[in-house]
Order: sequence, then structure tokens, then C-alpha cells
Amino acid sequence: AHVPLYLYPFLNTQSKSRPFEYLRLTSLGVIGALVKMDDADVINFLLQTEIIPLCLRIMETGSELSKTVATFIVQKILLDEVGLSYVCATAERFYAVSTVLNNMVALLALNPSVRLLKHIVRCYLRLSDNQRAREALRQCLPQSLRDETFGNALRDDVTVKKWLGQLLSVVGSAAPAGAGNGGNGAGVAGPVPASDGSVGVSGGSSVVSTGSGGGNLQQ
Repeated sequence: AHVPLYLYPFLNTQSKSRPFEYLRLTSLGVIGALVKMDDADVINFLLQTEIIPLCLRIMETGSELSKTVATFIVQKILLDEVGLSYVCATAERFYAVSTVLNNMVALLALNPSVRLLKHIVRCYLRLSDNQRAREALRQCLPQSLRDETFGNALRDDVTVKKWLGQLLSVVGSAAPAGAGNGGNGAGVAGPVPASDGSVGVSGGSSVVSTGSGGGNLQQ
């Protein structure tokens, strides 16, 4: 039952050499196959490990294929009710995930990948199912997802266009006045816990910790 834990050292390596990339991809593939089963017990087990921080790191620094599989894993965790509640339980966890997604969108605006963008948009859409997360996304969703930046890339992908349309229908197609631009990459604006435990917006670099700290983001 704990076999996936033996794969984590391969996910944790930051070497970009081809042998280590193959090990990373193979390990991600095993975890991806597990979450694809849509088994609540699998999600519960993974949430007790460091799988989300590990995936977030790969989503920022890995190859396009590694990023795609890691984002898929996060997506499948979010699609589970327990997984969504876990990520949205504190502002710190939500900020960790949303900041990495924002940074990825900023890079994709320069070099689009529909395959990767598909999983990113689905993650945002699922996060918007949480009321407090939805309020935060209204302020920090990247502008490049609100305008026509990806119009050409998504021209022939009906599914992603549908998801993006659903996302914008609940968070708005324009950022509120004074909100930070979520598509600027490093230093991206995102939700952070305010002194009263609510979610505000401030600039900052990526956060990959999903610990228990931070303000309450639960519905």
C-alpha cells in the first residue's frame, strides 16, 4: 500500500539530465495511474504524503511532459471532494496551488501547449467550486485567461473552451479594479491570509508548502 512512497525520491530530484527525467516521468506515471482510478482511498492516502508540494515543484521546473502529468495528478486530487477541501482548507494551501498555476499560465502565454493548458484550466474550474476560492480567483486569475491570449491555441479544442467559458462565467471576464495581474509570472499577485483569516491579494513568489498554516478558506 505504501509502494508510491518509494517513488518520491525520484520526484524530488531536481536534476534535468535525461536519466533523471525518465525516472521522474515513470514515477509520475505510476501516481497518475493511481489517481485515474478515482478511488477516494487513494486520494486520502496521497494527501497524507508530500505529493502536492512535489507535483507543484515539477509543475514549475519540469519538462513539458512532466508538468503535464504532475498537473493532471493535482487535477484529479482536486476533483475529489476531500482533495478540494484539503487544498481550500487554508489560504496558504490555496495560494501554493494558485500561484504555481498562475506562473505556468504566464509561461504558456509565450509558448502555448494546449495539452498542458487543458489541465490547468480544469484545475482553476474545480477550485472555483469552493466559494472562498472562487472569490479569490476573481482577483488573481491571470488576465491572459480572461482575454484572447489563448484564442488561437484553443480554436479547435471545444472542451477547453467550454471549461474556460464556465470558469469566466463564475469568476468574471475582467479582474476587479485594483486587483493584481495574475499573468505576470514571478511576483504574481495571489491570495494570502489576512490578519482576520480572510483571503486578500498581494504580490509574492511561488509557494510550494501546503502545510496547515494560513487563514481559513473553507466554505
